[in-house]
Amino acid sequence: MIVQIYEIQTPEEAIQVIAEGVHHIGSVILDSTRWQQTPIRDAIQTAHRLQARSSLIPLFFDPQVIFQLMEWYQPDILHFCDALWDDTGQSVDISPFLGLQKDIRKARPAIKIMRTIPIPEPGVVSPVDPLSLAKAFEAHSDWLLTDTWKQPPADSISADQPVTGFVGITGKPCDWDIAANMVRSVKIPVILAGGITPDNAYAGIMQVRPAGIDSCTGTNALDSAGNPIRFKKDINQIKKLISAVNQAESDLKTNHIKQ
Repeated sequence: MIVQIYEIQTPEEAIQVIAEGVHHIGSVILDSTRWQQTPIRDAIQTAHRLQARSSLIPLFFDPQVIFQLMEWYQPDILHFCDALWDDTGQSVDISPFLGLQKDIRKARPAIKIMRTIPIPEPGVVSPVDPLSLAKAFEAHSDWLLTDTWKQPPADSISADQPVTGFVGITGKPCDWDIAANMVRSVKIPVILAGGITPDNAYAGIMQVRPAGIDSCTGTNALDSAGNPIRFKKDINQIKKLISAVNQAESDLKTNHIKQ
């Protein structure tokens, strides 16, 4: 059961979380004009040295820069989390995203590709069928990852995602029924993300049966008002998360043996 933790931006945090049992460290590049961040490259190299995997998200769509950062960072996994539908819930043309993944696979087959599939919160009707998106990207991805799309408020036409044009860091779980259906329907591994915390990781794994889980805001340190602090992890929360994952994995194995 893979444990993937975002956002690890320094080698010091990489060492800490890998020591606790994290398998994938995830880092984020925020800006296409300042994409060379030495601490992040050091974190990726640290992961390689400690025999963990590194996952890198570019929060921009610029194929030329993305190819440059692949060469500079040498990540194990390149992770794309484009929204794939706009803030009003209308579908967008996914051909540029598919084309980029095809080009990366041809030029750099050693780098694995992870693709986020947006899934609404429970009780919200999907504006675009997540399973159709999963099927479209399946042949050109090594991993799929679920994450939560925010529905526009009743008085707004925009969902105001935390990062415009991208999915993630909402702190809200996605619809696990849809996520479980995705796991059953595709042939590549699916990582469960979207509001994963030490308190709900066990239930999410038992319901969805993913290949692993991903946590960002749910394992961040909190400020004085109780809000997650970006790029700062709470190692105690990570310890609790890994304990919950290990318990779920053990129980799944036991259930499988009994069956």
